[in-house]
This record gives sequence, C-alpha cells and structure tokens, in this order.
Amino acid sequence: FALRHADQVVANSEHTRDTLLGMGIDAARIAIIYPGVDVSVFRPGLDGTGFREQLGIRADDKLVFSVGRLSRRKGFDQMIRAVALLRNENVPVHYVIAGIGEDAGYLDGLMAEHHLQGMVHRIGAVSETDLPRWLNACDIFAMPNREINGDNEGFGMVFIEAAACGKPSLAGLAGGTGSAVLHNQTGLRVDGNEIEAVADGLRLLLQQPELTATLGQAALRRVDQEFAWERMAEKTRQLKA
Repeated sequence: FALRHADQVVANSEHTRDTLLGMGIDAARIAIIYPGVDVSVFRPGLDGTGFREQLGIRADDKLVFSVGRLSRRKGFDQMIRAVALLRNENVPVHYVIAGIGEDAGYLDGLMAEHHLQGMVHRIGAVSETDLPRWLNACDIFAMPNREINGDNEGFGMVFIEAAACGKPSLAGLAGGTGSAVLHNQTGLRVDGNEIEAVADGLRLLLQQPELTATLGQAALRRVDQEFAWERMAEKTRQLKA
C-alpha cells in the first residue's frame, strides 16, 4: 500500500528496483540511490597492526576479513571450506570473521572439522571504531553471499566500507551485490554456492598482489566519486515528486 501510494520510491540497488517493478510499482516513480559511506571514518591509512599481532598474524601474512551477521547466506561457511582447500595447497592465508549471529556454533564446528584453529579466527562483535581499522589491517574483504530460501543480500554496504579503505572484495552473485562490487573492476563476484568457485576467486586475489592492489585502488576511486555521503545528498536533493 505504501509503495503504491508514494510519490517517489528510492531503491538502494538495481536488484531492489527490479523487485519493486515485479510488485507493479511504476518505473517512473523509482529512483536508485545507493547507500553512502562516511569517507572520513572509512579511509585508508588507519593502523591495524595491533589487530594482526594479537592473533599472531605477521605483517607479511595474507589476511582475509569478513564481517556481518553470522547468517548462512553471508557465505562465511563457504569461506572456511575455501580456506581449508587453499591451506591444503600450502597457500598461506589467515581468515578473520567478525560478527555475531545464529551460525556461530556452526562456524566453530567447521573450523574444528577442517583443523583450522590458529588460521581461521572468529572474533565476535567489533566496535564501530575498530571496524575501519580491521578493514585496513586486511588484504582482502570477503563475503561470498548466496541466496537461501529466498533470502539474499539487497546491496551489501560492507563492500563499500571495505572499498573506502582501499580493499578489493570477493562477493557472491546473488542479490544486489553487483551494484556494490563491480566484477573485475573493484573486486570479484563468484558463485557462493560453489566452494571451488569461492576458492578460485580467493586464490586469484591472494596470488596476484598487483591485481589485488589495482582492484583496491579502483574501489577507492569509485567510493570517492559515487558513494560519499555528499554525493548521496545531492542525488536526494534532485529527486522530484
């Protein structure tokens, strides 16, 4: 009822717009405005060395970071399985998962099953102050999301927060993540249902540091141009009912 009677409807991604169109909302009344990010908070150059040290992760070790609600669709379980595959190939990588949620025990069980203690670290909730520092401490941000029982990622704000810190992302194909992560431009998008696909994407980013750096810098430029709150405010001002 609210959507049908609104003068203007703002969608946060192309995926959300398509959902609205499927509900019969007039395309002329839909505007796409992505979520914004505070680039004074999420930015490169923040010191995260202490976070690495407290987990025994050396400065030259590769660190992959995930944060979000510990929900199955986020793909953190697939990341654990992918890290196990890469570790079996002697690819040196540490993986840190931040967040709380219903899958905590399930993820701990997977870590034990694959003997990844000391290599995969689940650190619980992180503060708003610490999150930008963790994103600076990592080499790659990863959330290979997938759809489960019709539930998926509408956009993925954390991909933009990682990008604002100059980090490339490994995202899934489901939902609206294509608006947040541009494949082969600001990161990689893979099929989050397939462990081999997740492992292949992760391997590529870990073993080609020049590519990783290029994607990260492109992600940072895109944030500055499209996702700073000032840009979002200007787009909102331009809306006409």
